[in-house]
Amino acid sequence: MQYAKSDISSFARNFRTPEVHQASLTVEREIAQRVIAEVSYSFVHGQNLIRARDVNLPKPTSVQYPIFDSSGLNRLGLGQVDSFSSWQFTSTLTCPFPPCINRLARPLPELGAINVFESAASSVYHGATISLRRQMTHGLYFRLGYTYTHAMDDGQDALVAGRPATVQNSYAPSSERGKSVTDQRNRFVFSWIYEPRPMKRGQGWVGKLSSGWKNSGVVTAGSGRPVNPTIIGDANQDGNNDNDRLPGVRRNSFTGPDYATVDMRLSRKLYSKNGWKLELTAESFNLSNRLNRRFQITDDGLMGNAARFQFGTKHIGINHFPAYYQVPTNFMRATNAYAPRQLQFALRLSF
Repeated sequence: MQYAKSDISSFARNFRTPEVHQASLTVEREIAQRVIAEVSYSFVHGQNLIRARDVNLPKPTSVQYPIFDSSGLNRLGLGQVDSFSSWQFTSTLTCPFPPCINRLARPLPELGAINVFESAASSVYHGATISLRRQMTHGLYFRLGYTYTHAMDDGQDALVAGRPATVQNSYAPSSERGKSVTDQRNRFVFSWIYEPRPMKRGQGWVGKLSSGWKNSGVVTAGSGRPVNPTIIGDANQDGNNDNDRLPGVRRNSFTGPDYATVDMRLSRKLYSKNGWKLELTAESFNLSNRLNRRFQITDDGLMGNAARFQFGTKHIGINHFPAYYQVPTNFMRATNAYAPRQLQFALRLSF
């Protein structure tokens, strides 16, 4: 228990309430009878946003670790990282086989992390949408829309006391600038409602069979969302295992798999009289049974383990390294998926 230390969470002395500024412009025009085209643009800028930073850290020094493949035998290159712990090259009781990575020496050694919540982050969002919609006419309504967006920010820290800061280098928080977790560049949506007119041929069975139907659905497709290439282990030696990334790679710099699905609903009114209604419905989700892959989802967006930080001496020529990165074979391979095709049927009685 000699190494157990208390972490502290506090607000910066100049903390301010976050601000969000929004602007939008929309132009629409009826291009045909009951058919309306619309073009819109949205701009959102956030400032004084909350960001947590560990201030009980020494100044980092730039070090290099070799990067190996999944076998740990084939070197892929060298990765540079700002480390908060020094290396030791002499043999001691705590380091019998140098080089070793020394224990983190905090400026206030009696305390652990001091996470200060600052109003220092910012975000910016640009979005443009083109849509086409048809008002309900002759039993048909539809809406088609395409959106292009681009979002950047300094991080996704949540205001939770005791949660470790996710800034990788507390002395260079501006390096966290990257794609927002909501940065989905392309998104397409098409929805419709169709109530076909019955084929009336007198009062015969054809008219009865073709009446009371309703069909609706939505088609959704979007490009991949940003993926943060995280590291398993504390490569920068700041005492936080949740803020390390692949060397030389910015936050959310990879793009995950795209997404597309078709949901549809078909219903028919079987009986309607004296306030009593009987309706049969059939619904399908992901009708095409498309495989929509996904990565691990956290409060900070999608994450993929790009490497593991391993302790162990590696010899490259005359240079000795106390640890190394080991890249897995399944990086950027989704390990989960959204729901497959689902069908459900219902018989509803209303009175």
